[in-house]
Amino acid sequence: MGVTRRQLLWAGAGAGAIGVLAACGGGKGGAGEAAASGGTGQQPRPGGTLKVGALGKASAVTRDPHGTQANESDYLIISLIYDTLAIPGATANTAPRLAASWKPSDDLKTWRFTLADGATFHDGTPVTADDVVWSLKRLRNTPAGKSRLPGIQPEGITAEDARTVVLVSDYANADLPLLTRLTTFVLKKDTKDDAVAGAPGTGPFKLDWYRDGNARLVRNDNWYGGKVLLDAVEVRLFESPQAMANALLAGQIDVASNVGAVAARTAEARKDVQIVRRPNDMAMPVVMRTADGPFADARVREALKLAVDRDAMVKQVLSGYGSVANDVLGTGDPAFAKDIPQRTRDLAKARQLLADAGFDTSRTYDLTTTEDIAGLAESATLFATQVREAGVKINVVKQDSKVFWDDTWLKGTLYTSYWGTNDSVVFFASKTMLSDAGQNESGWNEPSFDETYRKAMGAADTAERGKLLHQLQEIEFAKSGYLLWGMADGIDLAGAAVRDLPKLPGYGRVQLEKTWLAR
Repeated sequence: MGVTRRQLLWAGAGAGAIGVLAACGGGKGGAGEAAASGGTGQQPRPGGTLKVGALGKASAVTRDPHGTQANESDYLIISLIYDTLAIPGATANTAPRLAASWKPSDDLKTWRFTLADGATFHDGTPVTADDVVWSLKRLRNTPAGKSRLPGIQPEGITAEDARTVVLVSDYANADLPLLTRLTTFVLKKDTKDDAVAGAPGTGPFKLDWYRDGNARLVRNDNWYGGKVLLDAVEVRLFESPQAMANALLAGQIDVASNVGAVAARTAEARKDVQIVRRPNDMAMPVVMRTADGPFADARVREALKLAVDRDAMVKQVLSGYGSVANDVLGTGDPAFAKDIPQRTRDLAKARQLLADAGFDTSRTYDLTTTEDIAGLAESATLFATQVREAGVKINVVKQDSKVFWDDTWLKGTLYTSYWGTNDSVVFFASKTMLSDAGQNESGWNEPSFDETYRKAMGAADTAERGKLLHQLQEIEFAKSGYLLWGMADGIDLAGAAVRDLPKLPGYGRVQLEKTWLAR
């Protein structure tokens, strides 16, 4: 979500990605949740321009829907212009979007997706299965595309007829539609790479202008998904949460997205500002390389996990706007294994595990981080302080965002990451932990994990699948390269006039077609 970058889903994804706009639960202070959720009794009204601030770096902007969106501003712009096949749902993890429906074969390997009636590009031409096939193959051939469509080879993406897309997986995959929620943005067939920027999309908003990560998008009156309320959305790039929060407090923007706990504390006394809080929205794990190097020994990884004071991390890094986590990603999934005993700090055991593994405590190890999102660099600094009590010396290295995603991510020995897609254990398994995952952040290769994942995806029986997903999480808890100390609440600030911000996680946070302004 690179969340949010990596579509946080953002990822989600990330890119990312990372939280752009918000659910409305748990907010406090200011104008409160009622206005954000439309609970004032007012009727939605069309019109107006919503000005949204989003984090990003001018050096890392991209306009390619199939590229790695390192900036939340890029992901927001792209997500409003281009539709994915599916989106997060209110009652299920996956709901229709550009694909109106889907149906699997009996062996769960072949899935047929039927496109939505009336779907057209912004230039008025109809969306066809050939456009979708071409777009998915283009996505599949990008550096990160393999992880976005795991198990699906380019030759397994075909058009059965003008409105039916067929995806064939290398293995049975009961959750294949879930893969289509993230960055399966559709372009017109044969769009040239040098014409991707500004190419017509299918989404609820059309591009009016774009400048250096800032953009104005206008309503698509012919959107197949229904009536869009706002006249326009203006996205403004900010390089720091504080600058974005200041712009919101000064009335220069209507929404400061994913602005962080410090800004929320500052805004609590403002009656003209809504604090919108999404509990457990973003994961900010420490990633330890498992393939080789000083953290390849599972005992060393467990020692670091035991050396962390998770309560202190949540209180200090997140100002209490978050919750303690247990080294398993996807805490919002209905299948999340809440009965796995919570890992707590145990310095004596950590020291013993390090000694048993022969870990060199005389060395100092670099931990690489960025300032992409609020609290990320701070988490690295506090982590370094805490593990020193177990005898591990850490030097925190802050990298520029572009350098980090180009040179460190997926290659580093010890680094921070972040993901804003929290509603699926399977998402993280397929994207980041299978041995052949394109975004295998820790270089993990665990045959028992791969085998359990394949069995779970091939299980048609719900109860059997639930057992296998539990086993999958137990393996992740015991052996993976993820030290997930806590889950950060997503926090946005919004002006008093903003109504009906999105309530869903991941890609659902950028669905602004029903948002409106009471002014």
